[in-house]
Parts: sequence; structure tokens; C-alpha cells
Amino acid sequence: MNSNTLLIQFLQQELAISPAEIDVLLHHPEQAHAPLPMLLWQYGLITLQQLTQIFDWLEAQL
Repeated sequence: MNSNTLLIQFLQQELAISPAEIDVLLHHPEQAHAPLPMLLWQYGLITLQQLTQIFDWLEAQL
């Protein structure tokens, strides 16, 4: 599995982000210029605390 697939699984399982919300952002024009977690936060789909949780998770994956 690639890192993006693992991130999406984390978002769905741990933060209950719907597949539809993720799909919309993956096809959003800004997605090429901004990381998915930032877009989720920018569009109000996650809180700042959840954004921090995502970044902590991403750091642990390295």
C-alpha cells in the first residue's frame, strides 16, 4: 500500500471522514498544490486538533 492509501484509511477509520468527502478533495483543483490534511482543515471537515493528530500520525509513519 502506498502512503496516500494508508492516510485515507486512517482518515476514514480514526477520524470518521467519509469516502465521499475525501473523494471530493482528491479531485479538487487545489489538491495538486496543498496536502490533503490541509484541505480537510481548510474546508472545515476536520478540527485543528484532528489536523494535529493527522500530522502526528504521518510523522510516526516515517
